[in-house]
Amino acid sequence: MKALLATLVMLLPPLLAAAPLPEWVGPRELDHPRLGQVLETQTGEWLSAADLLERLVSEPYVLVGEKHDNPDHHRLQYWLLEQLHARRPQAALAMEMLDASQQASVDELQGQPLAEDAALQQRLQWSPGWDWDLYGPLVRWGLTKPQRMLAANLDTDEMRALYAEPAPLAAVYDAQARDQLAQIMRDSHCNQLPEAQVPAMIAIQQGRDQRMTEVLAAAPTPVMLLAGGFHVRKDLGVPLHWAADSAPVVVMLVEASAEMPADDQADYFWVTAATAEQDYCAELR
Repeated sequence: MKALLATLVMLLPPLLAAAPLPEWVGPRELDHPRLGQVLETQTGEWLSAADLLERLVSEPYVLVGEKHDNPDHHRLQYWLLEQLHARRPQAALAMEMLDASQQASVDELQGQPLAEDAALQQRLQWSPGWDWDLYGPLVRWGLTKPQRMLAANLDTDEMRALYAEPAPLAAVYDAQARDQLAQIMRDSHCNQLPEAQVPAMIAIQQGRDQRMTEVLAAAPTPVMLLAGGFHVRKDLGVPLHWAADSAPVVVMLVEASAEMPADDQADYFWVTAATAEQDYCAELR
């Protein structure tokens, strides 16, 4: 499939000049020397966003990891979708923010005139846990531009079932990965999660990654997945469950204020402005 996409790209007119990146919204790290640049982990080379486009345009499977509440991450996702679509048709967009119970509504809306925001959210049964101001433009893009918009997450009933009867961890996780997953579950619950519940939460995380893998593998290509950074990590997330001969390319959006992740987590780290500092666990203390 990658070879077919590369051939298609070669037959198209020369690549368009990349549009300028959207203006930064985040208030911090606006003077960072690497702001907007992309680290290619295999070579250690720093790339421009235009260089990243050239590397992704022939890739059938692209995973983009985000920090959910960073508006710049969603603006860059939109930019990336638009720029890739201008160079070859984007066949599908998959999103963690949509679950299996919403796919029928998504299919009914695909390619149809869309209502205003409130009505569209109601039609989709959009979860208020995902900020529509951040995700609405991406959802509208996915319902109008590609062939398919795909719900990539487990629904509530599926997650409840995994919580009640946790599935054992797959053999793809080594001991280090298992320890990291357990600590991620503790940290993401502000160290308030009873230790007895950690295995169930890990099982749900695994189930979500496996579902995203299944959705992507069945999607028309090229397809892009938008998901939280942990879900796209090469050492912990979707790529672990992928067929070895067709590894997806992982782009992780990283705030300039954060420590650069280890190279084995992604193929590309895209440096962005940072949101205002926030203690997410303060209310729980």
